[in-house]
Amino acid sequence: MPKNDVDYKLRKPDSSLSDFVESFWMLANPSDQEKKVVVLPDGRIDIFFSYSSTEPFHSTLMGLGTEPDATAIPPKTVMFAVSFRLLAIEYLLGIKLSSLVNYATRLPADFWGISEHDLTDFDSFCNKVSATLTGLLQRNIDVRKQKLFELIYSSAGALSVAELADNVGWSSRQINRYFTTYVGISLKAYCTILRFRASLNHIKSGKLYPEQNFADQTHFIKEIKKFSGVIPKELARNANDRFILLLTLPEN
Repeated sequence: MPKNDVDYKLRKPDSSLSDFVESFWMLANPSDQEKKVVVLPDGRIDIFFSYSSTEPFHSTLMGLGTEPDATAIPPKTVMFAVSFRLLAIEYLLGIKLSSLVNYATRLPADFWGISEHDLTDFDSFCNKVSATLTGLLQRNIDVRKQKLFELIYSSAGALSVAELADNVGWSSRQINRYFTTYVGISLKAYCTILRFRASLNHIKSGKLYPEQNFADQTHFIKEIKKFSGVIPKELARNANDRFILLLTLPEN
C-alpha cells in the first residue's frame, strides 16, 4: 500500500495464535526524506524489528499507547513487526508491561533470532516468528481471561466493566487489578481506546458522528480529540497522511 512514500503490508496470524497475535505487519519509507507521522492509540502491544539510514538494526518492545505521539519515520526505514492482543502479555511474552505505558524499551540484538537479513522477505519473517511464538505459548490459560478478552474485542470496548465481570464470573475488582498489574491502565480506560479505534473507520469514511456507544456528539468529539489531538473533521482530512493508523485501515 504505497502512500506518500510509505509502504505497508499486513498479515493475520494462524488460528492457533489469533487469541494472542492481532497481526504481523511491515512498514517502509524507501525515500530519502523523513516522513512525519502521528501514532494513535490502538489497544495493541508491539514488538518491531527495524533499521534505517540513521539507525542500525534493532528490536523494540512498545507498551500500550494512551495518547497521540508525533514522531517521524526516518529515511530508508524498514520495519517488520508483531502486534499483540493483551492476553499475550501473560501467556506468550510472560512479562508485565505496566511500566511501559506510552514508552518503549530496546530488546536484545538477537531477540527471537531475528536479524537484519530476516527483514528482506515479509512472509518468511511471519512464518519464522509464528513458529517461535507457538513454541513460547503457555497452555494453561485461565478460561475466564480468555473469555474476557474475547468479549472485549468482539464488542470493540462497548461492554461495561460490570457486564464483562458478570459474563466471565470474575469480579470487577479482580479484573481491574489484573489490568493495572499487567497492562498499566484500568479495563474501563482500555475499552475507551478500543472504542476510539473502532470509530476510525467511520471517521475515515466521513461519518463525523458517534457510532460506538459514545454518550453524545460532545462526548464523541472530546474522546476523539483526547486520543488523536484533533477534532474528528481534522482527523478525517488527515493532512499529509500524517495519521499513519488511518492509512492502514482497509478502503471502503
